[in-house]
Amino acid sequence: MQHHHHHHHERRALVVYGSETGNAQDVAEEMARLAERLRFDTDVRELDAVTLKQLLQAHVVLISISTTGQGDLPPNSRKFWKALRSARLPPACLTRMRFASFGLGDSSYPKFNWAHRKLVNRLVQLGAQPVCGRGEADEQNPDGVDGALALWSVKLRERLLEDYPLPAGLEPIPESVLLDPKWHLDLVDSSQHPSYPHSEATSSSASVPLQDTLDVFGGLAARVRSNERLTPTTHWQDVRHLTLDMPDFHPYVPGDTLTIYPKNLSVDVNELLKIMGWDAFADMPIKFVHFSSATSTTAPLPVSNISSQTILTLRALLTNHLDIMSIPRRSFFAQLAHFATDDVQRDRLIEFTDPQYIDELYDYTTRPRRSIVEILQEFDTVKIPWQRVCSIIPTLRGRQFSIASAQPPADAVEKKTRIELLIAIVKYRTVIKRIRQGVCTRYIATFTPGQEISVTLQRGALGVTKEETKKPVIMVGPGTGVAPMRALIYQRKLWRDELGDSVDDGRGDVLFYGCRNAEADYFFKEEWSSMKAKKVPLDVFVAFSRDQRQKVYVQDLIRQHSAQVHDALAKKSGLVYICGSSGKMPQAVREALIEAFQSHGSMTREEAEAYLVGMEKTGRYKQETW
Repeated sequence: MQHHHHHHHERRALVVYGSETGNAQDVAEEMARLAERLRFDTDVRELDAVTLKQLLQAHVVLISISTTGQGDLPPNSRKFWKALRSARLPPACLTRMRFASFGLGDSSYPKFNWAHRKLVNRLVQLGAQPVCGRGEADEQNPDGVDGALALWSVKLRERLLEDYPLPAGLEPIPESVLLDPKWHLDLVDSSQHPSYPHSEATSSSASVPLQDTLDVFGGLAARVRSNERLTPTTHWQDVRHLTLDMPDFHPYVPGDTLTIYPKNLSVDVNELLKIMGWDAFADMPIKFVHFSSATSTTAPLPVSNISSQTILTLRALLTNHLDIMSIPRRSFFAQLAHFATDDVQRDRLIEFTDPQYIDELYDYTTRPRRSIVEILQEFDTVKIPWQRVCSIIPTLRGRQFSIASAQPPADAVEKKTRIELLIAIVKYRTVIKRIRQGVCTRYIATFTPGQEISVTLQRGALGVTKEETKKPVIMVGPGTGVAPMRALIYQRKLWRDELGDSVDDGRGDVLFYGCRNAEADYFFKEEWSSMKAKKVPLDVFVAFSRDQRQKVYVQDLIRQHSAQVHDALAKKSGLVYICGSSGKMPQAVREALIEAFQSHGSMTREEAEAYLVGMEKTGRYKQETW
């Protein structure tokens, strides 16, 4: 018996997510599979695509949400959040709503998982009832999101079975049965499309992606002006100063980010086509179709920039839309197990999905950074039907980079936009001695002047305003974290010129910059030294961690200059911006600031901590790390 005919006991689950980089969306899709196995009719939507009324129409709502910036909700859920916060809502309007929620956060931020907690508190305030304790993941955890999610899912499943018991004679769909996708791929009758363009992929050089620009939702075409390596070729890291030009004026401020949409290299696409035995029809026209008549026609397509009318090829799909070089999530192995024809391989794949073997999964995937293509090389009896490839391999997502430039007012007049980025090309050897490269930065490394690429612009979380130029700022930006700081320094100069502000009151900005060597990765060194000549009130203090026997980091510099830091922050009510890679640095900087308040502001430890919390609350302490 097919399991489509159980509408006499309809159970509806609505899965909603707030996501910026796509992790919360992955979690939402995993929750949806869990609900489907418990025979809920399941729909997955981003939060902004949902009304409060729809929350009441589902039997249970499952929420996956990440926290961005200074404890904010992600961009695709802010409209929903505004509606939820409306003072006009009656106090008990969500009493009929039952929900469970999972938050994705990063404990190096002061406001760890705040978006999740704010959302849950507001739902409960309006009468909604949780069916299960909330789950939370921490990016800083070695198991990543998967570890926390695996354990929480077990609890969620138990609670859903208790609260929504299945009618007699009906069992959950076992893991050994493959769930039907809502959409799958199918060949297009080529007689209707005789003019279909043949792919030039076979002839192009294997190490360079195809040059056609991607069609991205809300995308802008940018032309590469220059792609310059800043680090010496002898240095282990290749860091690029990338300059892009766009027609039309697109205003941006410091802290804003530019997303670049990557493509896979032909060499990897060809390898996957070969392993899977898909060579013969790699270039035939295909499109998305509903898997069965029971699919709700409103289900979103698995690839966001494609409509059900789009005709493409398997090669184009793998090149432009599917993340074949990513490190897969736990759920990927559960999917693969269905297509393994060898029992030993199937058992090993199933073992990877067991919550008690989360460490083994981490050692196999995350530590050696093993990609999907490599895993499919190893599990060679797995043959995925190409029609289902989009429900198994995740989609390629754009990568955000902090803008490193400021925008002169003349650009508005001339209707053009120039954007500069500082990008570390990710490439390293791993524990299994393989060379690893970042999917997006590897693509960026191939950019040549004149090339056109697809980008989108996003508002950042720093929330910089023209008013703030009246106060000093303390900037902490080690490594490529200096990019948004460079944008801020130039923007403040432009704003001061505009305000006719002569800065003769002794208020100076301070940049604390950290790198390894003065010769290798001290970015924009010449610019910093010429600032004083340009009448920019800026002190730059640099920590070179490897140029002397004792390692020196940004937090050590803050201690050395603690009197100046205290003066700028406590006496002149200045601001702090911290940017760079997350991890221990933000915490160490915070500690150094607390000590500065104690030693120069004669505060107790408690008072110093409270002062810092006060700065956060009033938006004077901001962190943007990645």
